Amino acid sequence: MTTQSKKPSLSATQTGPDPVAPEPFGPIVLKLNPLLRLTDEQLAELCSLNDALRIERNAQGDLEFMPPTHPTSGNRNSRITARLDNWAEGDGTGAAFDATAGFTLPNGALRSPDAAWILKSRLAGMTEEDRRGFWRISPDFVIELRSPSDRLRGLHAKMDEYMENGVRLGWLIDPLDPRRRVYVYRPGAPVEILEGPATLSGEPELPGFTLDLQSIWEPAF
Repeated sequence: MTTQSKKPSLSATQTGPDPVAPEPFGPIVLKLNPLLRLTDEQLAELCSLNDALRIERNAQGDLEFMPPTHPTSGNRNSRITARLDNWAEGDGTGAAFDATAGFTLPNGALRSPDAAWILKSRLAGMTEEDRRGFWRISPDFVIELRSPSDRLRGLHAKMDEYMENGVRLGWLIDPLDPRRRVYVYRPGAPVEILEGPATLSGEPELPGFTLDLQSIWEPAF
């Protein structure tokens, strides 16, 4: 399969209507501000009491509840995480994380990317306070895999947030789009749109890491 690259002049959030119809409902948002703002410890306890849900917090302090992952998305996610982890083990310069890991970004948002990677040199510089609860650090690299409950514009907003908070490379993979689109994000650069890529390269941020997308586009079941 040939990889095609397009360099859009507009932001990826302005690339037209969502090709998936009807549009997914997205997360359920529970607005708390200004009545209440949960501490990190309270939020961690809430997440542990509701471990069947994936709970995130936006920069305004509102909670975003995601339903359990669709089995097909779960299978795709496990493949992505396994490949990133295998590369990270061999490379040795960083650590990989799956979708259960929550990170508190500089803007106060709590996010759990579907896969993430952080340089060990940055992890070594974290203080005890940084490591309390959900770590106060932005990953160097994140992957978001669109599932049937995700709104595309919401995912683009999340990717923009990652870039604004120190993430150096982000991939938004959309297997629901019949064009099989991947959006490549880098801070300060136009969003790169790939249609039907067979592989993705993490260069130069992740030297030697290549993600094979064939089983993501076409699961074996």
